[in-house]
Amino acid sequence: MSILWQARFYTTVNHLRNLPDLTVPELAFAGRSNAGKSTAINILCNQKKLAFASKTPGRTQHINYFSIGGAHVGQHRKDPTIVEEIRALLVDLPGYGYAEVAGSAKNHWNELLGSYVRNRDQLSALVLIMDARRPFTDLDKQMLEWFAPTGRPVHCILAKADKLNRNDATNALRLTRSVLASYVDQDGKPFPYTAQLFSALKRTGLEEADAKIQQLLGLDVLPADVLSELQVDYQPDADDAFDPAYDADTDIAADRSAP
Repeated sequence: MSILWQARFYTTVNHLRNLPDLTVPELAFAGRSNAGKSTAINILCNQKKLAFASKTPGRTQHINYFSIGGAHVGQHRKDPTIVEEIRALLVDLPGYGYAEVAGSAKNHWNELLGSYVRNRDQLSALVLIMDARRPFTDLDKQMLEWFAPTGRPVHCILAKADKLNRNDATNALRLTRSVLASYVDQDGKPFPYTAQLFSALKRTGLEEADAKIQQLLGLDVLPADVLSELQVDYQPDADDAFDPAYDADTDIAADRSAP
């Protein structure tokens, strides 16, 4: 069982001034709308609707935070989160790329996303979700340009890899790694950027992504008391476990921030 299964909704914000004041490490998920970001988060956390997307362009415009630690496993649990025991935060950034979104909303997203990834001290790493069939759109490159000056790690997940045959998937991964290798610091040293293939439907790359995220957040080594508590207390809820046939990125869900 992965510690990421502990993820539960923590808060949602629409302005930088409302970002949590916790000092624990944050790992942000970014990606083009409909690239498979929400589905990837859900399968990694073994929950059906922890993260969600909407068919309505521009509906999900907030930064959503999910806590790791400080509570029992599962979004369905109603016990309060013990803030002092939170070990890390997963951050679901708004999807980008819908042409139908109004200009004012696009400007707001640019300000929110750009400022967050460039300036957030707690942000330890970025997970960039891209459709394996269409990696490195202009907006994906913009995200990398925003984040590169921080020198922090980026892990690219090429989602929906099951849509490609083996040869095309291999070529997509090779191309991605080649593009990432072109990002270097002022001394010519490559940034710590990595990439992998991923399929929620086939569960391809799940263990690799889980291990990488835990490493980036410093969660790959659990204290003995925490591990013991997880083994004793956790009982999976069959109704809440992730169903690989469910695609959050094509599901219509209520926005948590709606009144």
